[in-house]
Amino acid sequence: MDTYRSPGWLAGDGGLGGHLQTIWPALFSTRYQGPPPVYTRERWTTPDGDFIDVDRQESPGGQAASSVQRPLLVLFHGLEGSSRSHYAQAFANWARENGWHYAVPHFRGCSGEMNLAPRAYHSGDYEEIGWILDRMRVANGYGPLVAVGVSLGGNALFRWAEEAGGAARRVVNAVAAISAPLDLTAGGTAIGRGVNRQLYTRMFLNTMVPKALKKAAQFPKLLDARALRQVRDLYQFDNLFTAPLHGFRNTEDYWSRSSAKPHLHHIRVPALAINALNDPFVPRYSLPHPDEVGACVTLWQPRHGGHVGFPRGRWPGHVLTLPEQVMAWMATHITMPVSSADNDASAPPGGS
Repeated sequence: MDTYRSPGWLAGDGGLGGHLQTIWPALFSTRYQGPPPVYTRERWTTPDGDFIDVDRQESPGGQAASSVQRPLLVLFHGLEGSSRSHYAQAFANWARENGWHYAVPHFRGCSGEMNLAPRAYHSGDYEEIGWILDRMRVANGYGPLVAVGVSLGGNALFRWAEEAGGAARRVVNAVAAISAPLDLTAGGTAIGRGVNRQLYTRMFLNTMVPKALKKAAQFPKLLDARALRQVRDLYQFDNLFTAPLHGFRNTEDYWSRSSAKPHLHHIRVPALAINALNDPFVPRYSLPHPDEVGACVTLWQPRHGGHVGFPRGRWPGHVLTLPEQVMAWMATHITMPVSSADNDASAPPGGS
């Protein structure tokens, strides 16, 4: 992926290419990546008495079909994402084709049903990530486990790896963050300006504000519904909703304390960070440099790709290259062999 180039019909590495490589996959790619996944939903009670919903896709034949412990891929979705997001379906397709178990835990309030507690989810939710991964590890019989986080989920996953330090190796074999805004201040500022504000901020707020108003109805003493109705960007939303619900003073405090970039040298488990240089959400200047990360972190920073895009092929194209390349890298960090289909995938280059 470090040398990824977009198809000619989706422009190149400029601003237009970044938008097209972001929007086409999100709106159309699920039509061209195989059958939709068939999930089984589980509801887990959280330590604080709330719940999350986990969608699982078992490997073909199930666990009993092999004497070898099948590996588990856990995917943490992005802002307002779910197990039906285009990238979640692409990774589900890879898992199905390669005989892996696959699970998508939904952050609170993202599974289609409002959660119960006076909280939601946020970019630095590493304690929730840790609890989920610990439970996944036990449920998978302590077999091989890798975790992928997308956008917001990628930053949160890396924050967990940073906080866990060497202990992360007892839980996961490797982690990857795709298009994660590792510098939340830079990402939050970028998405609130110009075309980004008109295209993406409006899209996110169309679902985030109604959910916040439902939470305000649950807990009217904690949130100002009238102010929430006036929100026009993510900075305001985080100031009125995310920060006060999750123990931050304000947006600046939330973005600063939750950003993974300042702590990447603390990661002690194999970690892959993928960021396209033309990502409209994540400014190029904010991406980590090799001298800002520890020895366990590999950086892939291709010129093209957009935000969680990375489409490939002639029209109409597909988004299956991303999971193929990420999981080929992951496979080098687990001790058991994977299927022949994965071994045939071209090995990606090293870090940038």
